[in-house]
Amino acid sequence: DLKLQFLYLIGTASTAPHPSPTMHGLRRTLMARAGRRMNSGLSFDLSEDQLMIQDMARKFTAEHIIPRAAELDRSGEYPHEIFEKAWEAGLANPHIPEKFGGSELSNVTSVVLTEELAYGCTGVATALEANGLASAPLLVAGTDEQNSKYLGRLTEAPLKAAYCVTEPGAGSDVQGLKTKAVRKGDEWVVNGSKMWITNGGVADWYFLLAKSEEGFVGFVVDADTPGITVGRKEINMGQKCSDTRGITFDDVVIPNANLLGAPGHGFKIAMKAFDKTRPPVAMGAVGLARRAYEEARNYARERKTFGKAIGEHQAVSFMLADMLMGIEAGRLLTYQAAIAADQGKRNSHLASMAKCFCGDHANKCAQDAVQIFGGNGFNSEYPVEKLMRDAKIYQIYEGTSQIQRMIISRWALEQQ
Repeated sequence: DLKLQFLYLIGTASTAPHPSPTMHGLRRTLMARAGRRMNSGLSFDLSEDQLMIQDMARKFTAEHIIPRAAELDRSGEYPHEIFEKAWEAGLANPHIPEKFGGSELSNVTSVVLTEELAYGCTGVATALEANGLASAPLLVAGTDEQNSKYLGRLTEAPLKAAYCVTEPGAGSDVQGLKTKAVRKGDEWVVNGSKMWITNGGVADWYFLLAKSEEGFVGFVVDADTPGITVGRKEINMGQKCSDTRGITFDDVVIPNANLLGAPGHGFKIAMKAFDKTRPPVAMGAVGLARRAYEEARNYARERKTFGKAIGEHQAVSFMLADMLMGIEAGRLLTYQAAIAADQGKRNSHLASMAKCFCGDHANKCAQDAVQIFGGNGFNSEYPVEKLMRDAKIYQIYEGTSQIQRMIISRWALEQQ
């Protein structure tokens, strides 16, 4: 039992079917100890605690995610059961500070965790990681009262949240969004439509970005607020178990107490959130790329043509070499972006580099894995066609690869 293994590692054990407050406290203490440990100087080694969390996530993935990945891909069902087990094991919401009930893992430790979950299924990993994107604006600009109320919910029960920014006519061009917020006394009235919202149909609350006469405004909004309509689940090309929907706001009344920061600061808050969330997205792509590489490598050892394993043919072996080089480079680039965030440094360019490089390389790895599998790779009985479908979104969500290159090039031209 994964929970018992974890409790053994921290020096206690319990046969209770649900974790007690004491168990939660012990788990948080250990996770926080690993999370706060930063690299001082250049080192490529994870700490013992980080290695333990990596091993725990790897075992969880093998036991709970990989066995159900193909079924969830076919059905498109949201992985509620997996989410709840991950929440109980302390693998959900690693970003939330201790004072709000979370583990407060460092960014480095969080991306170590993400790679292992994404290795099993990036649709499930996205479902688990979406809370991080929704929470990031609160971590950037939320008051203690707001964070205690909304982040605290996520640690008290296995609830979900969603980030509502993208619209039918405003994806990369966030400044072009049409959702309007009008101040009326101590309240705001919001009208507009959002699209491609991850966790849209399962969220307990939303981060919402809108335009007002005073500029962009960001809010935390309870999902059961009157006037909110959740659209149908979108049937996507990949990551099918992730819940993606349109959300409509029709005269939705939001108290001023739910405003994040000051009016006019909403756009900056929403964009600063990406500095925190793009490294985990990048590492999700690394996890997928690693899975594609390992599936292709194993197949290349077994499949024989012209009297020898296809991995012994240079055409195939060079593809594997290219996969592995990019995986190692992408992981280190993501660690660098995460370390910069842990050190309080501006990491926008590093986060964009990691997200762009890893997203592009995950697509190349998945495509090459299908090629190595040949005709079998085109068939749904083999795992690599799913990886190819799942990979594409890494070049699109949380900023397309083209947007990342714009951010990187602007930063480069600013340097002396």
